[in-house]
Amino acid sequence: MSLPILSLSSKSEARPRLTLSHAREAATPLRRTSSQALLQGERELVIQHQGGEYHLRLTRNDKLILTK
Repeated sequence: MSLPILSLSSKSEARPRLTLSHAREAATPLRRTSSQALLQGERELVIQHQGGEYHLRLTRNDKLILTK
């Protein structure tokens, strides 16, 4: 009885490898802020990013929507 020979597919070879710099970034905790702190009692906030404006809105159902 012979065992099949397994080879790596191109998908698994194309997968990005975790480098030391990525590991450091992953270990750094993300900065967190509350939506109340961002909106400061308002229902909409305009965020300027790379020359464009994005609107962060609080819906009637207390969900957040970000639109360009």
